[in-house]
Amino acid sequence: MSALICGSLAYDNIMVFQGQFRDHILPDKIHMLNVAFLVPEMRREFGGCAGNIAYNLKQLGGQGVPVGTVGHDFGPYGAWMDRCGVNREYLSVVSTAFTAQAYITTDMDDNQITAFHPGAMNHSHEVDLPLDAGATLGIVSPDGREGMLKRATEFAEAGIPFIFDPGQGLPMFGGPELLDFVEKATWVAVNDYEGEMLRERTGLSLEDLSQRVKALVVTRGAKGSVIYLNGKTIEIPTAPVNFLSDPTGCGDAYRAGLIYGLMNDADWETTGRLASLMGAIKIESGGTQNHAIDAQAFRQRYQEAFSRTLEL
Repeated sequence: MSALICGSLAYDNIMVFQGQFRDHILPDKIHMLNVAFLVPEMRREFGGCAGNIAYNLKQLGGQGVPVGTVGHDFGPYGAWMDRCGVNREYLSVVSTAFTAQAYITTDMDDNQITAFHPGAMNHSHEVDLPLDAGATLGIVSPDGREGMLKRATEFAEAGIPFIFDPGQGLPMFGGPELLDFVEKATWVAVNDYEGEMLRERTGLSLEDLSQRVKALVVTRGAKGSVIYLNGKTIEIPTAPVNFLSDPTGCGDAYRAGLIYGLMNDADWETTGRLASLMGAIKIESGGTQNHAIDAQAFRQRYQEAFSRTLEL
């Protein structure tokens, strides 16, 4: 059983600001914003939503196959995927473009300011979804605009259930397009900010939107997450963390947990907690693909975090 992980693969240039953005942005001066944040260190990491989700799913023991477009500079990232055992059979190289590049600054409140160069990602619509890969489900995560539209249509027409995870790509779409994504999707996953934007652009409440899919998941950072399901809500607590290092990529780790739970027919109480624990494990490590787990340690930590046994 495997999942098609559609989305970006990128080099992440990650910087952590040891303060809060709000202390340096004057509300009455946002029309002439000119701020600079001192970030003593910078790391270049392997990232992108599809790459991160596939990495985390592999850590859990699941099989995720990334689908996307990369640039002529992808060599080091590809070698890393090979070492991690992540299948890159369905990645297409665009020889005239760079791999997508993100410049991410995160403050201590988990707020992010990101500059993103899409590069090869903008060619994702030129590649067809590998419907012969034997995948049982998929996810449409942030990618080139036309690529995301195409992937949703391909999944829907092929009858493959999928998660719509618009992420930072959500502003590219208007209300009717977002509603069409929701109608095609089986599940929707957003953070609380994206959920509010989704509500505003579609004109529908999260409760109403959840009636159009099997489940709508909203992550809320340190407040945990909530799953809208069959007219009710399931509150998912955060998993305890040993220390806070870097929140970048926690959302992708969470989504890998969702996929793993769905692939194993887990109930939503379990699936949400799986996802929550993956986010907690990620936040303890710098970068998006530097944490490592094994099945036994994960099960033990799940037991300790939620006082229940992981039955999968």
